This record gives sequence, C-alpha cells and structure tokens, in this order.
Amino acid sequence: MYAAVRRYDGVTDPAEAARLVNEGFVPLMRQVPGFVAYYWVDAGDGVMVSTSVFQDRAGAEESISRASDFVRDNLASLLPAPPEVMAGEVVVSA
Repeated sequence: MYAAVRRYDGVTDPAEAARLVNEGFVPLMRQVPGFVAYYWVDAGDGVMVSTSVFQDRAGAEESISRASDFVRDNLASLLPAPPEVMAGEVVVSA
C-alpha cells in the first residue's frame, strides 16, 4: 500500500473545509483505482491533515494531483498556504 499525506496550515474555517472535502473531494478519491481509505483530520490551531491510502503508488500520486486541483478550485480561500506533501510506501499498518 501507499499513502499520501498533506498538511495544511492557516486553515481559516476548519468546519467549512471539512464539509467541502466530505461532499466534494471524498467522492473524487473513491473514483481513483486502488482506493483504500481517506482521512481528513482537524489537528487544531488552523492545521488540518489529509491522508489518502491506495493499493499502489499510482493511486497515491493521482490523489496528490486531484487534491491540488480540488484545493485550487474549491478551497483556496480556506486553505491559503500551500500544503506540505509527503508520499510513500506503507511499511507498517495495524
């Protein structure tokens, strides 16, 4: 499995961001081949973290591309800073 993790700082309205992600982005993730799971975490203090899990690297990379487009088109005013993006193979899971 592979995961893509994105950390967003300076989120201006976490509740609205969560609503838009749930209604608009989650359906996009479910369409990516190899989709396993998606999590959107409110870490507090204007920090939100997105984790996408896929069966293969291609799915994780596709999620990064789709996330970038979705944020640009739908969340730019709520997520004003570019995210820190990490991706790689899941080496332990429970």
